[in-house]
Amino acid sequence: MLRLIASAVLCFGVVLPGQALAWGASGHRMVGEIAIRALPAELPPFVRTRGAALAVGELSREPDRAKGAGEIHDADRDPAHFIDVSDDGTVLGGPRLDALPRTRADYESALRAAGSDSWQAGYLPYAIVDRWQQLVKDFAYWRVLAAAERNPAWAANRAWFAADRARREAQILEHAGELSHFVGDGAQPLHVTVHFNGWSGLPNPQGYTTEKIHGPFEGALVRARVRPESVAMRLAPFHACGCSIAQRTADYLGATSRLVIPFYELEKAGGLQPGDARGPAFARDQLARGAAELRDLIVEAWRTSATEEVGWRPVQPADVAAGRVDPFPSLYGTD
Repeated sequence: MLRLIASAVLCFGVVLPGQALAWGASGHRMVGEIAIRALPAELPPFVRTRGAALAVGELSREPDRAKGAGEIHDADRDPAHFIDVSDDGTVLGGPRLDALPRTRADYESALRAAGSDSWQAGYLPYAIVDRWQQLVKDFAYWRVLAAAERNPAWAANRAWFAADRARREAQILEHAGELSHFVGDGAQPLHVTVHFNGWSGLPNPQGYTTEKIHGPFEGALVRARVRPESVAMRLAPFHACGCSIAQRTADYLGATSRLVIPFYELEKAGGLQPGDARGPAFARDQLARGAAELRDLIVEAWRTSATEEVGWRPVQPADVAAGRVDPFPSLYGTD
C-alpha cells in the first residue's frame, strides 16, 4: 500500500475522503494563528492584524483540504507533507536528511539510485523551502508596490500600484498559510520517519507499538486536550539562523526526527492514554515549536526580500524606494 494511504488510516482502519495527513484542523490553525500574532513590528501592518492571523490559520489547512481533487493532483502533492527518514538517518537508503541535494531533481536522482523515488520518500524539506522562497518574492513585490504607490512622481499609475499591492497582500497571506502547513508538518515526528503510523518493519527490539497511532495523536488528542493559549505560552524567542534556508530547514527537520524514539517511548509508557498529561504536553510543545519556526521564517523572508529583485526587467526595492526607478514598466509588463 502506498505510504500516503497508510499515513491517512485512522484508528478505525478506514481512509476517509479529505482526511488530513498532518496535524488536524485544530493543530494547523494553532500554528498559523499563533505565529502571525507573534510577528514583530518590523513586518508590514497588514500581515499583523487579527484578521490576518485568522486567515493564515484557516489557509494553513488548505493543503489538506485540497486532497481528493484528482489522481494527478494528489499523487504529486501528497508527498510534500512528509519525508521518510530511516533509522540510519538516510531517506530510504538514499541521501541523508542532514545532507540533502540542492534541488529536487538531484534529490530524485539520489533516491532512484537507492531504489526509491520522491513519491515514496516524500519531499517535505523542498516544500518548505519552495514556499519560503515564494514568500520572499511576494514581500519584495509588496515593498516595490508600496513605495511606488507613495511616490507623487508616479501618480499616473498609482491606482494600478494600489490594486496590485492589494492583490499581493492576499497572496502573501495565502502563501504564508501554505508555508504554515508544511512547517507544521515538520514539527510532527511521525512526518519525519519511516515509522509514520506505528513501528514499521524489523527489528523492533524495544517492542514499540505497531498500531496506527498517527491520526489519533495529531487529531483527536490535540483537538480535545491542547489549548491554543498553552501553545502560545511555550513559544521560543525569535532565532535568526544566519544560514541558508536549506540548512535551516534541514536542522529543523533533523531536530524533529530525533524525537521519533522519545515519541514511541512515550506511547509505550502510556503517555497517549486518556487522562495522561504527557501526550498533550508533547503535542503542545511541538505545535509551539512549529509556530516559532513559522514566525521566524516569515521574519527572515521579510528581511531577505529587501534585496530581492522583482519584475522584468528586474528592479530592486531600494531603487524604487529612493525614486531612482519607476517600476511600472517592469511590473505591468511591456511584452
